[in-house]
Amino acid sequence: QVQLVESGGGLVQAGGSLRLSCAASGSILTINTMGWYRQAPGKQRELVAVVGPGDRKNYADSVKGRFTISRDYVKRTVYLQMNSLKSEDTAGYYCNVEMGSMASWGQGTQVTVSS
Repeated sequence: QVQLVESGGGLVQAGGSLRLSCAASGSILTINTMGWYRQAPGKQRELVAVVGPGDRKNYADSVKGRFTISRDYVKRTVYLQMNSLKSEDTAGYYCNVEMGSMASWGQGTQVTVSS
């Protein structure tokens, strides 16, 4: 079983920054991808950013140039640096880890951006 512990959410003014962290522990074999998704009230969960093998990164168009995902392979931790935050970034942010055919989710951390 894999445990994901997220931290770093909070309340910030528009234009501000936050950094999310997600640390994986437990029965981990090989992690393929680590990423962040978000879900706003009344909306579907959507991909924010993901980092895969070879440190290959993908971002949602809405966050390109503002958010940066990074991964510490030794610490099994993924980070999301969020700059120039907008009110539309307000959502619950969820860490996701994929290991082969298995995927695990974190409990979520709330990010609220006030305008």
